[in-house]
Amino acid sequence: MADNTIKRITGIIPARYGSTRFPGKPLAKLGGKFLIQHVYEKSVMALEETWVATDDSRIYDAVISFGGKAVMTLSSHQSGTDRCAEAAIKIEKSTGKNIDVVINIQGDEPFIKPEQISRLASVFNDPEVEIATLIREVRQGEDISDPNHPKVITDLKGNAIYFSRSVIPFLRDVKDKDEWILQHRYFKHIGIYGYRKDILLLITGLKPSPLEKAESLEQNRWIENGYRIRTSVTEWKSISIDTPDDLTAAVKYLNMNR
Repeated sequence: MADNTIKRITGIIPARYGSTRFPGKPLAKLGGKFLIQHVYEKSVMALEETWVATDDSRIYDAVISFGGKAVMTLSSHQSGTDRCAEAAIKIEKSTGKNIDVVINIQGDEPFIKPEQISRLASVFNDPEVEIATLIREVRQGEDISDPNHPKVITDLKGNAIYFSRSVIPFLRDVKDKDEWILQHRYFKHIGIYGYRKDILLLITGLKPSPLEKAESLEQNRWIENGYRIRTSVTEWKSISIDTPDDLTAAVKYLNMNR
């Protein structure tokens, strides 16, 4: 029988320089700190070990300058998941210690709560969990139809059944879509993942799948191939910095909440 005891959980923050909508985003300044630094500092409050995985020496040098840990990875990766897989292997080689679970933390979410990272890590106390992620219940007044905020449905154990940019489920007998949120609990996906390291290495070897291509959501590839994604509910919103305008809004948010 395999030993699923968790001994080492490692946070990895994928960070590339060449973002289409916001080049150099990880090094943008927010409140006097690099964007990537905000995320790193939140992660080290929750996990004993965190690394930034990057393909650019400027990001690597910036992380080292504020006392963080960083590892160089290939520039050819198509997703943060792929970058995490390479980074995990390199971290194991450099430290001489095996990693049991990788927590993949988005590098453009400076307001992530350490409690969210801790919650996700705790899901792996269940030895049956292969992959985990966070979801948040949609609140009244929010736009559940926004395709930029993927939705998810789960089974009764909290395992994800499907992720979609459309509203799921469709309430056939409720004609007014504004009433849907009053009749059913809808959940948005929060883009932070955890994987058992061996599972991470397996899923990065999978070919793109039909449902992944249809929705442009890589997590559907894992489900289509029979892997289970356990969800955990968080109450906090996710605030991503995707464009310079988002950064301007984040500066205002930071100043209001100091």
